[in-house]
Parts: sequence; C-alpha cells; structure tokens
Amino acid sequence: MIEAAMIWNEPNNKSHWDPELDPEWSIFAKTAIEAGKAIASVNPDVKRVLGGISPIDPHFINRMKTMGVLDEVDVVAVHGFPLDWNLWPIHEWPQRIAEIEAVAPDHEIWATEVGVGSFGAEEVQVFGLEKTAELLLGRVPRVFWYSLFDLPREWEATTRHREAEGSSYYRHFYMGLIKEDGTPKLALENFARHSPQMGIMQWFHFEDPRLDDAVAWMKRLGVTHLRTGLSWWDSYRPGWEAWFDRQMEALEAFETTVTFCFTPDHEGVAPHYTSPPKDPMYFADFCARMIERYAPAQRKAAVA
Repeated sequence: MIEAAMIWNEPNNKSHWDPELDPEWSIFAKTAIEAGKAIASVNPDVKRVLGGISPIDPHFINRMKTMGVLDEVDVVAVHGFPLDWNLWPIHEWPQRIAEIEAVAPDHEIWATEVGVGSFGAEEVQVFGLEKTAELLLGRVPRVFWYSLFDLPREWEATTRHREAEGSSYYRHFYMGLIKEDGTPKLALENFARHSPQMGIMQWFHFEDPRLDDAVAWMKRLGVTHLRTGLSWWDSYRPGWEAWFDRQMEALEAFETTVTFCFTPDHEGVAPHYTSPPKDPMYFADFCARMIERYAPAQRKAAVA
C-alpha cells in the first residue's frame, strides 16, 4: 500500500519550514537524516523521498548533499507550478529536472506536485495539463497532479506568503480537477487519458469529508499512484488513530507516497507547524511508527 515515504513537504519554502528559525537548514538536515534512518530500520523496501522542493533549487539539493541528507533518501522530489506561481515558463520543465539530476545523479527524481489552476479559465488548466504530461511523463518515474479537488473556500490555504501573493493567493482554491461542489472541470477528461501514468496528489484534512468521494473518483479515473500526507501535528488530536486508520484503509487500493510533516506546537522550537522540532528524534519516531503501522516489513514480505 505504501510505496514511498516523503520526509517533509517543501522544506525550502517558508510556508512549510521556517528559515528564520533554521537559516542554514542544519536542523532540517538532522531531522531528515534521522527520519530516513528510522524509516529504513522499519521497512527498507519503502522508498524514502526528500520532501518535494519548491522552488526547484539545485543549490538547496547540493547543500542537503554536503550535509549527508542524500545518503539517507532514495528519491529527490520537486514541485512546480509555472503558470501560477513560479517565475519560469512551463516549457522549461525538462531543464528544471536536469538541474536536479546534475547534483543528485545517483537518485531518482520525482515530480510530486505539478499543477495548473483554473483561476483564469478552465481552458488554461487543460493546456497546462497536456503540456505537463508531454514534458514530464516518461521523463521522470513519478508525476503527481495537484490536485483532485479544489480547496474549499472556507478553508485556509497552507501558506505564509499570503501577504505577498496578492490575488495569486486565490489560485490555491482553483488547483483541482473537480470543483468544490463536485462538478468536473474540463481538464478532468484530459487527466483520465494520462492515467495511470500520471498520479494524483491530494491532501486530506483531519476527518476530511471528501475521502470517500476522492477514492471513488480516483478509481473511476484509473489512478494507481497517489500522494497524500499523515500529519505529525494531527497525531496529537483526540481520535487521531481512528482517522489515520480510516484514511489509510480507504487508500489501500493505491500505491501511495505518504508525506510526513507539520510540527506539533509543543514539539517545535516555536509553536507553529512550520517550526523545526526541538528534538528531531521525535519526528523520526513518528515516521517509524507510521511505517510500522501501515507498511510493516513482514506484511510486504507476506504479500510477495
């Protein structure tokens, strides 16, 4: 069920890791190294993925390499949204992949979040999906489209850039292939033509009411590869075990890349989900417990 475990999400993006608290990324490096070791100790068959970087920055990956992080991961992941946020044209996707391959030649490179919103027009999203498929499918082993569903307007987007984004903040709410009310967008049919080679990236909030609908849609679309997350922060909520079990049981039909991230307030240097942990071993322990719970080595051996 779990193909890979992603260690954090966008660690070079201040929306997910606070650079003021860890300006040299030394705490992140220690956190990623210990998490990688912990995951491998429970099940060495689960691929370890360095949290998808945004922006795509070879200098950041080279820094992780010199600090020993790449020794403890199997995959380096990238995220790109050239028609919505990035300052490069969509046609540069191959170049961006090549830049990371150059500094991590011994690792697979996955595109674990790619997407184009329908903020301006649904036809723009259709173009973006088709161009992304043309440029990336077959170029990298895994491509995950972000996302299946639009973010509900009453939910807040996970970002610390809001004050600097202006109207682009609202693009967060238009990245799905399906509208908030369940209406398919024009690009949904196009996505189906590229499935299962193209996977889906879909976050599920705690006790997310969209889970069952998401599973039904993904099966209908022929999706086999899914990326989602299990929140370290959520693991301290009452009832977290029941929700995690329900989520992972519902997703059992898919080859899943599960992302571990979000620091609990009391475990952080500062009380915020983007904070580096006070003790990276507590995050490593969370990763190990989740792999033991949902992808134990003996289960994989029994299936094989």
